[in-house]
Amino acid sequence: MKSLRRPYSEQRPADIGGGVWSVPVPIPGNPLGYTLVYAIESSSGPVLVDAGWNHPDAWLALRDGLASVGMDVREVRGVVVTHFHPDHAGLAGQVREESGAWIAMHEADVALIRTMRGFEENDRRERQAGMLRRAGAGTIEIEAVTATRQQVPALPDRELHDGDLIDLPGRRLRTVWTPGHTPGHVCLHLEDADRLFTGDHVLPAITPHIGIYPYDRDDVDPLGDFLASLEKVADLGMLEALPAHEWIFQDTAARARVIGAHHEEKLAELAALLAEAGGPLTIWEVAARMTWNRPWEDLPAMLRGMAAGEAAAHLRTLEARGAIRRTEEVDPVRFTVDS
Repeated sequence: MKSLRRPYSEQRPADIGGGVWSVPVPIPGNPLGYTLVYAIESSSGPVLVDAGWNHPDAWLALRDGLASVGMDVREVRGVVVTHFHPDHAGLAGQVREESGAWIAMHEADVALIRTMRGFEENDRRERQAGMLRRAGAGTIEIEAVTATRQQVPALPDRELHDGDLIDLPGRRLRTVWTPGHTPGHVCLHLEDADRLFTGDHVLPAITPHIGIYPYDRDDVDPLGDFLASLEKVADLGMLEALPAHEWIFQDTAARARVIGAHHEEKLAELAALLAEAGGPLTIWEVAARMTWNRPWEDLPAMLRGMAAGEAAAHLRTLEARGAIRRTEEVDPVRFTVDS
């Protein structure tokens, strides 16, 4: 198989064998560089896994990339979206407009899109600001995080469920529900080729962001969901992984176990941090004391918001396990070790 482990600037559309092609679609202004969109050949036309960010440059990259491997975007018969984030779902609507393709996504993320469409932008920002205030964020961080306008994806035509076979004549592509990164994230098992399209669930070098789900409820545990989903993928065995970012790699099971161990270490770090704190801490205070890839004070306000989301998810899991408890149900909420 041709390796895709190359710098972002050198990525090109590639035939990766078995009737599957990869097309890198740029994400403007994002250090990830691109989303790897996969085109799967079938007897009735190509089906895409993800579609890329909704931007003119990204559209040209997708259209021209498909053309370079002998496909016409107008002949695409379907788009299976691994999750609702804009670097995956953004161009699905335009593909549908060009080709009449169906769009499929897990029912949990479809429900989120419907919720997003029911809010005005100002309402969304106020809800987001409320979550940040509850975490203990300051005014600067709240303004930075809420300033970004949210892209709302096209509403899918089909809702997927765990175990569903995708309508792909001549192939066996099965839905594997892997909540965590989003409530409705899915991987896609190409059973006739021992391959797994992993979306953002399992990546070769980095770990996906696990924060609090949009329109959060206190009774959900995103990191707990994610850890269970990692075990689910590991149980599928040594499959070839076709991720949405970075590069193709071997043995999804081994990588899933490494990522799970990383989060267990983070959970232990947070439990120890709270035990040593001498008193209850807000989510923001916990995030500021955690280990990141650079000092907390050097993180831009937007990244501090994402880091606080990661801290909140880990605290939620520790709370679900009975290792810590909330001390106040007012803003900002605080956590301490259970005694």
